[in-house]
Amino acid sequence: MQKSLNNTYTARTTTEDVIKDINLTGKIVIITGGASGLGLETTKTLARAGAKVVVPARNISKARETLEEIPNVILYPKEMDLSKRDTIKSFVNWFQKQFDKLDILINCAGIMALSSLDRDEFGNELQISVNYLGHYHLIKDLIPQLKKANGARVINLSSRGHWFGPLNFEDPNFKNTPYDKWVAYGQAKTAVALLSVAIDNLYKTFKIRSFSVHPGSIVTNLSSNLTNEEMASMGAITSSGVRGFDSYDDDRKTIAEGAATIVWCATSSDLDELGAQYCENSNIASLALSEIDQTGVKPWAVDKELAIKLWNETDTLFH
Repeated sequence: MQKSLNNTYTARTTTEDVIKDINLTGKIVIITGGASGLGLETTKTLARAGAKVVVPARNISKARETLEEIPNVILYPKEMDLSKRDTIKSFVNWFQKQFDKLDILINCAGIMALSSLDRDEFGNELQISVNYLGHYHLIKDLIPQLKKANGARVINLSSRGHWFGPLNFEDPNFKNTPYDKWVAYGQAKTAVALLSVAIDNLYKTFKIRSFSVHPGSIVTNLSSNLTNEEMASMGAITSSGVRGFDSYDDDRKTIAEGAATIVWCATSSDLDELGAQYCENSNIASLALSEIDQTGVKPWAVDKELAIKLWNETDTLFH
């Protein structure tokens, strides 16, 4: 687990570098969050490589404006909100009528750092509902189509936010615990990473492999809930006073650099015999075992026993 590969990719690697010489003609792809930010960059990249890309969205009119000029992209014509279970079911039913298989499922949609505690219609804390629970149900419902691909990949967008802490199995919905927006975000992204481990272990015999991704620090609409003061404290306000970075490093990236790891996990032949890995910088990340580590994945986010426990208990932990 978590042994880096001997490739030449770096933090500066872009989606264009990763997709070079890869032909995805005949592949069917779903990308949640595929109409903005990292998801949009991923949509463009895979569609240009020949894949047929299906994008479900919460805001249909906005997504249509963004996607209408991109060839090989199909926008699901109704709302799909990951916090609303019936909209996920409706999307899956529609997809299953349109397509017999699913080669690549990329779960990019997410929310971050809601300032106050909010819940979905079932009472689940909203960050874990959107980032984890909605994708859990989407993946489960699409397993038949993933199996038919005879070599599918599931990519889940985690984050170094998982460093904020492990999943609280005793109170994941903050019913008895004081709400903290970063703790909530962190456990949701831990759950997403564990979801990838569970999927891979449960379904690799059906040639379904799964990976989770830390794309890096990228300024997108994901940060819309943060104030300019909070962004400035993270170094994410430029010298001219706009949201973004004046310079880039191993973690601060452009959108094309951030989406590169997503595209690499979805398409690289280097990963054909691998799975259940947490990836960053278009490579498999190392384990972050010490307090001085600046990169990598915490053990609690790739623990197989915790992953299977979460998979088995999700329907009782949440509603």
